[in-house]
Amino acid sequence: MIITVKTHAQTELIDITTLIEKAVRSQKGFENGFCFIFIPHTTAAITINESADPSVKTDILSILNKVIPWNDNYRHSEGNSAAHIKSVLVGASEQVAVEQGRLVLGTWQGLFFCEFDGPRTRKVHVKCFS
Repeated sequence: MIITVKTHAQTELIDITTLIEKAVRSQKGFENGFCFIFIPHTTAAITINESADPSVKTDILSILNKVIPWNDNYRHSEGNSAAHIKSVLVGASEQVAVEQGRLVLGTWQGLFFCEFDGPRTRKVHVKCFS
């Protein structure tokens, strides 16, 4: 299954937990196993982190932007090297256990699409398996 995510800023974390849960539920007969989430973009990523307090997203982006500034004499001619580096650090995939048709996440955990070169329309690949 492929989910489309529209981003609205150059760097942004978007909680896609509900979208992934919906994708898992749409898999007829799938109750227990794993959900593999893959981001097929070199300037975006996926992560699991706290979804209860929005300031966590702000703090994560603030530090990433501070450590990896947009302009820093990079050689890549497209001008988005910072986005590529952030993507490498965060990662292109996550795997979450599924029990009784539900994602096994901690109380405060959520799945976040990480945009590092937006705004864009992006794809998220979701595969459930036992």
